[in-house]
Amino acid sequence: MKLFVAGLPYDLDDAELEEIFEKFGPVVSAKVAIDKETGKSKGFAFIEMQNRQDGLDAIEHLNDISLGKKPLVVKEAEERSAPPRQPGQPSPFRGAPFNKRPR
Repeated sequence: MKLFVAGLPYDLDDAELEEIFEKFGPVVSAKVAIDKETGKSKGFAFIEMQNRQDGLDAIEHLNDISLGKKPLVVKEAEERSAPPRQPGQPSPFRGAPFNKRPR
């Protein structure tokens, strides 16, 4: 089960994140999102738990607890609906005909 976690302290790393979640079961991966320009944490992460029940237990016990200044948001990750755009690539929504009103 893939989880999304927000509200993380900015100094938390992948290993510390994995340590928190492995209390609920085996962790397949734990990845803190890092800003490419600054190299610093964005304050959110993705966790993959080996099985669904362990993920649900983690959500139940960790959602809304304080791990720093902000409460954590822990929920099941949503699948992406479209592939990410490459830098410099125009938005597929720019100039869409439905944005124009007839005069």
